Amino acid sequence: MPRRAERRSAAAAQDDRSVFINCPFDERYAGLFRAAVFTVYACGYLPRCALEAYDSGEVRIEKICRIIERCRLGLHGISRTELDPGSGLPRFNMPLELGIFLGAQRFGRGRQREKGCLILDREPYRYQRFISDIAGQDIAAHGGDVGRLTGRVRDWLGTAAGGTPLPGGKAIAERFVAFMADLPGLAAALRLTVEELTFGNYVTMASEWLRRDLAELGDPLA
Repeated sequence: MPRRAERRSAAAAQDDRSVFINCPFDERYAGLFRAAVFTVYACGYLPRCALEAYDSGEVRIEKICRIIERCRLGLHGISRTELDPGSGLPRFNMPLELGIFLGAQRFGRGRQREKGCLILDREPYRYQRFISDIAGQDIAAHGGDVGRLTGRVRDWLGTAAGGTPLPGGKAIAERFVAFMADLPGLAAALRLTVEELTFGNYVTMASEWLRRDLAELGDPLA
């Protein structure tokens, strides 16, 4: 196979395993966000999100669109509906990015038509009171619970994996707890606190921790 064709094939394979994570990035949601990223990695997928767009000269929405274009799967948390205490207005980034993802799936060509997504909210059917047009999409409730979110994401990725065996949701949740216990020390090694970690810092630490964990368990995929 010519080198250029090999590069295209490798890029397409990576896109198939890429998951766009769209959720609140504030401290109130931090535990759920970190659990979602960890679960995506634990299931053999590559998490990506709008935080990659920080510190870039490129227009933010353009970079978000490029990330969405490269991700076959999307994980969308729409539970942040409260008004911002400072402005008194709601935050619309999450529904905007969900709309872009669904638009790419609906109106895109070729591989864009193969996109799939999971929409997460706190309670079942709560979304019907503020974004009812998404009825019919795959929507799951996490109840603000990390373990429940982990299970929902794992089961969805298990379906997307087309029969490839994945770790169970309970096992992933237990590994996440162990990873979070180690995270302050991993951050301190970089002279950072957990709160100071960038998205890139966190995903690197999660992927390396999981690789070491698998190696200790004797997993041949480590």
